[in-house]
Amino acid sequence: MSDIALLGSQVRYEQKSYWRNPLAAGFTFLFPLVLFFILVGVTKSSTDTKDLGRGVHLAQYLTPSVLSYAVMSACFMSVAMTLVRQRESGVLKRMRGTPVPSWAVIGGIIGNAVIVATALSLVSIVFAITAYGVSFPAADILPTVVTIALAAVAFCALGVAVSTLIPNVDSGPAIVNVPYFLLVFISGTYFPISGTMAHIAAWLPLRPFIVALYYHGAFSPLNSGSAWSWHQLGSLLLWGIGSTIFAARHFKWTPRRG
Repeated sequence: MSDIALLGSQVRYEQKSYWRNPLAAGFTFLFPLVLFFILVGVTKSSTDTKDLGRGVHLAQYLTPSVLSYAVMSACFMSVAMTLVRQRESGVLKRMRGTPVPSWAVIGGIIGNAVIVATALSLVSIVFAITAYGVSFPAADILPTVVTIALAAVAFCALGVAVSTLIPNVDSGPAIVNVPYFLLVFISGTYFPISGTMAHIAAWLPLRPFIVALYYHGAFSPLNSGSAWSWHQLGSLLLWGIGSTIFAARHFKWTPRRG
């Protein structure tokens, strides 16, 4: 088999493993929608703030926010915990002893996460449009797809990098949840932010994703100009490259001892 065929086989294997746990998969898809429903329900009506724009319903802002939350959950958290679990159980060590290339083993995990993130994004966007009438111009589909794809890959790379810092499975949730919820809360996922907080969050990977989709992208209430947010895409790309370099230098295939 060619390397590409082996990669495809690994992705199929990870997909089968993922969907064989329907309860976990269902919760992954349901939770962002429930979160969306609760956050919109709390506001009840349009919100006039300088951060959103006059008369803009919060659902318009929450669509890319919940979308970013879902993609980060499917990629960053999933990849990090999967790698730690497989490393500590000896699966990665055994897989490395097979003819499957090392990059294909990691690629299968990342490919599965990207597929799940893509499906989550589609479900979230359709839900926002049908349930709340969120505006989404057809002309902005390509920039949105590229932004989501780049963010998904960057978060996967970040997940691989963070997995190298986790000593064992028991400490995994705590170590992964700290940066995850820190990013979620300070990046304006649940509410618009401005000022110092926005400047700090702009240097982190989640905020550029939200900004690219809302303030400059398809979900912008202004719907003017290009939906391509090159500065934000560049930030995501740098995070992806930096995380990949860090992971390549520190990634371990064997369980940690002591």
